[in-house]
Amino acid sequence: MRQIVLDTETTGLECKLGHRIVEIAAVELCNRQFTGSHFHYYLNPERESDEGALQVHGLTMEFLQDKAKFYEISKEFLSFISDAELIIHNAPFDVGFINHELGLCNLKALDNYCLQITDTLKLAKELHPGKRNNLDALCERYNIDNSKRKLHGALLDAELLAEVYLAMTRGQESLLIELDYVELVQHSQIDLDGSDLRIIEATAEENARHCGILEEIARASNNKCLWNNLGTAEKLDDKSSMARN
Repeated sequence: MRQIVLDTETTGLECKLGHRIVEIAAVELCNRQFTGSHFHYYLNPERESDEGALQVHGLTMEFLQDKAKFYEISKEFLSFISDAELIIHNAPFDVGFINHELGLCNLKALDNYCLQITDTLKLAKELHPGKRNNLDALCERYNIDNSKRKLHGALLDAELLAEVYLAMTRGQESLLIELDYVELVQHSQIDLDGSDLRIIEATAEENARHCGILEEIARASNNKCLWNNLGTAEKLDDKSSMARN
């Protein structure tokens, strides 16, 4: 299962007003593990950032003027995210900007290249209704160290979001383990109907020790030992008696 956790920084809040992406980053997860592979570029937006946006990311036009333009990295970007699930916080914002940039390159919208898009902000609101669910709040809630986050940066934020997403969806690990087990069984040469399985029975000594433990549990629990109540103790007692004789 390949997932790409993605974030952008922009010159402003509205791509419809001509605002552009100044930084884009994506971090790869495979089977819920960091692979170490990532995609990251600062971009020349060919325009100044709004003052509010500049205070958020601190990326000045002086710094960005010699950086690549989006169309120059578009094919590499699409190759990196191809056939993966995208994990994005407040996905409509980032997807809107990416689609705007793709449109300027005469390319199709983002959902034509990825499997699906998951909005972690929507997921967080469902899990924590009525609470703050921005990235900093989620890092604090899930005990994720965000002390390096002085300004918003796409790569750092994507890495933090990946950890937040894994924490929010921790229960999916057991599902993956079950799926892996099913796949293992399906490809196994073992006949699970029992005909190919070697059955190793407990020895008389092991049965006797087991009965002794059951007796201790029964005494300590005022004869409330559940195993005895299942009707199995009598059979083990018979084997234990045979062992003592």
